[in-house]
Amino acid sequence: MIDGLFKRHIDPLWESMATPLVRMGMTPNQVTATGLVLICLTSALYLWHGNPAVFGLTLAFAFAFDALDGAVARRRSMCTKSGGYFDAMVDRYQELAVLAALAAVNDLWALALLAFSGGVLTSYAKARTAIEIPIRNEAWPDFFERLERIIFLSAMLLVAGALSLAGIAPASTIAVGLGIYALLAHLTSVQRMRRAVALLRAADGAAKD
Repeated sequence: MIDGLFKRHIDPLWESMATPLVRMGMTPNQVTATGLVLICLTSALYLWHGNPAVFGLTLAFAFAFDALDGAVARRRSMCTKSGGYFDAMVDRYQELAVLAALAAVNDLWALALLAFSGGVLTSYAKARTAIEIPIRNEAWPDFFERLERIIFLSAMLLVAGALSLAGIAPASTIAVGLGIYALLAHLTSVQRMRRAVALLRAADGAAKD
């Protein structure tokens, strides 16, 4: 929702932040691949240190770096369909790595599965519609998209770290957070399904005329 509604305001900020990467000559795919490595490394380190606040901070940095691939593509005039596909696939693996780490450390496999499936179905709902009819990416400003999910996860981990200082077990906070995450993700998936059905029915009607 944030990215869809405020894209023209946010993109210049990303492009400004991408300046060092452009000067280094990095390609968009290299930025995407590096982002995946950073997020997997951050998730693996969480398995070792188990500190949710540290995970939240490092995850926010890794996700911020990963978000620069589109800005690099625009700055270097290297926007391609193959690059967009690569980025979308890597995004799913990043979410899988983060949620798997949360599940492993806090023994929350069922909630992590519900959370991950909600994110995947949200993405699939739009991708499957695009197979049937042309759609504009910015025309789908849904409630709990990837940017919102990233912000939520980072904030949830920081809150879990803060509450642990008050004696509240991090796993309890993370369990509640993942439950909310899963609910919002699946509601967003349904939101997209409703829009897709309306668009496809309109397309069916136009084809009959």
